[in-house]
Amino acid sequence: MYAWNYPNETDFILMGLTDSKEMELPLAVLFLLIYLFTVLGNIGMMLIIHLDAQLHTPMYFFLSHLSFLDLSYSTTITPKTLENLLTSTKIISFAGCLTQMYVFVLLAAAECFLLASMAYDRYVAICNPLQYPVVMSTRVCSALVTASYMIGTIDSTVNMLFMSTIHFCRSKVIRHFFCDTSPILALSCNDTHNTELMIVIFSSFTLMVSLITISASYVSILCTILKINSTSGKHKAFSTCASHLLGVTIFYGTLIFTYMKPSKSYSLGKDQVASVFYTIVIPMLNPLIYSLRNKEVKSAVIRVIKKRENSRQIISHWC
Repeated sequence: MYAWNYPNETDFILMGLTDSKEMELPLAVLFLLIYLFTVLGNIGMMLIIHLDAQLHTPMYFFLSHLSFLDLSYSTTITPKTLENLLTSTKIISFAGCLTQMYVFVLLAAAECFLLASMAYDRYVAICNPLQYPVVMSTRVCSALVTASYMIGTIDSTVNMLFMSTIHFCRSKVIRHFFCDTSPILALSCNDTHNTELMIVIFSSFTLMVSLITISASYVSILCTILKINSTSGKHKAFSTCASHLLGVTIFYGTLIFTYMKPSKSYSLGKDQVASVFYTIVIPMLNPLIYSLRNKEVKSAVIRVIKKRENSRQIISHWC
């Protein structure tokens, strides 16, 4: 028998996404392309928000942190997944597995509360526009982002403390492509009921509190929009939060499907597909969702490009 307390004996083998050798290279190429788009899209979004003064608003402040979180937890998962698809060992060390799980839970929990903060921002902007500059001040926005990271850290630390009680006595093969809670719990040879219960409680708290905040915000927003007499006014008000609502629906849909159930009901096929979606695909989709449907971002990109062109012309003129 070996436990988390003996790291020299606890290297794991990640089963990965497929048993077919023929599928590994195509999947690796696909995930590499997705990861490159994720890196370029999220870094591009952060740079545009930083460089364009007209985007220095609460909504885009939150969006820049969302891009940072998406980039970070995609980077936590995807490179190791690519390595496992392209090599035959598929081994992850104890420290690597522990770190991957801790960082992923921290970032995912932080994103839940950041999305809730973004929903609250849209609620204030639409339902209390006159109070918006006061309510969503720089100090308040910074506090909300800081709280998101702090809650994510607490949630991840608690999760790790409960996982540290697990002992393994049989297989070291993790039936997943990254170190996640459910497939690791499935390897335990001792009773994990209490551990599983506490993890489900904390995960449910994170999901439900943030989801209730988002739902309450959008119910209020919908009620306010329905009171607007002008059709164009309704369309404009709805378009300001449509991208966020779409991102929230995709993100929470896959998280709830995966985590709001006992680990014994873990399904290799279905849960892996859902996991691929929120760990690899969604971080790529978010920059597209928030930029392609947002005229302000498109305009900001054009302004930044024009500024760079003007700067080059001035430099070339003086040279």
